Amino acid sequence: MSFREGRKFSPKQTEHPPKSVVGVPKQAEIRLEERWRKTLNNGMHGLCFSMYEDGQGPGNEISEAQVDRRMQIIKPHTKWVRSFSCIEGNEHIPRVAHKHGIKTLVGAWLGDDLEKNEEEIEALIKLAKEGFVDIAAVGNEVMYREDLTEEELLEYIYRVKKALPGITVGYVDAYYEFSHRPKITEACDVILANCYPYWEGCPIHYSIAHMNKMFDQATEAGQGKKVIITETGWPSEGGSLRGAFASRENAMNYFINTHEWAENNNVEFFYFSSFDESWKVGAEGDVGAYWGLWDKNEQLKF
Repeated sequence: MSFREGRKFSPKQTEHPPKSVVGVPKQAEIRLEERWRKTLNNGMHGLCFSMYEDGQGPGNEISEAQVDRRMQIIKPHTKWVRSFSCIEGNEHIPRVAHKHGIKTLVGAWLGDDLEKNEEEIEALIKLAKEGFVDIAAVGNEVMYREDLTEEELLEYIYRVKKALPGITVGYVDAYYEFSHRPKITEACDVILANCYPYWEGCPIHYSIAHMNKMFDQATEAGQGKKVIITETGWPSEGGSLRGAFASRENAMNYFINTHEWAENNNVEFFYFSSFDESWKVGAEGDVGAYWGLWDKNEQLKF
């Protein structure tokens, strides 16, 4: 995980100053939870798929049965799922999703390990040729992490496009990278932008207005190409980043308000994330483990 004006948005007056849900009047908390549950039950465009149980992480081989169990949990709530890799069990995600009638945005994870990159690219092409890929994402935040040069990434993108002429192909990165790297933007069929007000230290009260600006910047960079928000979310606990506070209340409000904004403005987005994943504590700090709608035990949080 990585870390507009002119759009319609009128947030409901349920947001409170940044703090934990402790101290919020019980009735207000209940009403917020009811609105959160109603929003979830109304369904969403897309959801980032978290397949790792507690104690697992990248490098572990994950079974198809585990993927299928989690897919059945989220199935009633989403039309699309997004995966981040095509190896180590991630290849089960698009196959299982299609079995359950869910569309797929399938990502090949690219980094500085060129051998692993070859495995990822070949596996992505294989999955697509088997009919399990609706949108192909060649890399995730590679430019942000500076794992490859722009020329190396472009070579992978054009290689996939050549191999899969009938598939929509894009690249995922922080929204601003598409302004800074016009060659990559030009190579993409679709702009796949990660937009995180939290990671930019934005207070919850201004988070949707800030995401408006993020989305508009990606749209302007795309020059008419479709923009999909491939990641956005808010952690339910774990600390703060400048004016952005992780809390149950803020996580619920962000989920509700993001869906309202997206519906009003016909924006397609993938919420991050489905399940909490403990392995993400590290570079992201404590908040890394608390982005899910379900907890690490696969129970709805709110």
